[in-house]
Amino acid sequence: MFFTSSMEEFKVQTAKHPVPNSSPTRPHSEHPKDHAAKRLSSASNGTSDGGAGAKTPVEITALEESFRRFAIHGDTRATGKDMNGKNWSKLCKDCGIIDGKGITLTDVDIVFSKVKNKSARTITYSQFKEALEELARKRFKDKSSEDAAEEVYRMIEGKSPVIAGVTRTIASPTVSRLTDTTKFTGSHKERFDETGRGKGKARRVELVDTSGYVSGYKHAGSYEKKIQKPPQKPM
Repeated sequence: MFFTSSMEEFKVQTAKHPVPNSSPTRPHSEHPKDHAAKRLSSASNGTSDGGAGAKTPVEITALEESFRRFAIHGDTRATGKDMNGKNWSKLCKDCGIIDGKGITLTDVDIVFSKVKNKSARTITYSQFKEALEELARKRFKDKSSEDAAEEVYRMIEGKSPVIAGVTRTIASPTVSRLTDTTKFTGSHKERFDETGRGKGKARRVELVDTSGYVSGYKHAGSYEKKIQKPPQKPM
């Protein structure tokens, strides 16, 4: 009994005079793990929970936008943050950087291998700009390095990968001879009219005449007309 009464008095005293260093229990929604996850999510989106730079979108230049378009071309798993050698060559070709004189496909491949990391197969955006500056000095030799780089940037800005069209059919003498109905002979010639249009099943399959008339008879069907009774007039 003495122990129970002492515990009740202690609870009452604690409620009236809380301990100064004690802190309230953190709500479940403000768990440290939840707060860290929220902070990491905000950082990945380029925003923050407060401050002068809260929810400020990251501005993407026209050059970087074109870089991302070519980086993801033909690869559904690409993120647009790096570019492989195949898409790098396509960018230089589609944007007219390769002119066949000052810049060739070989030059493009050499520069790609030069700027990328040794064990990497792709280049980042910063390495991409470095490669363009390297090509710009060869493409525009009469300009300064800065002007040449700006000229190459303008050639790429706003561009997208060129999608190849439908393959055109090539006229072949062998195919033309096999499809020219005017040169057909024998039974094959009878299957088409003067315009080259097919005459249908009648010229492909031998149909049996079950009308009862001799083949080629001019007055076929005249007997049925003779025996057919005329309609009777109403009385």
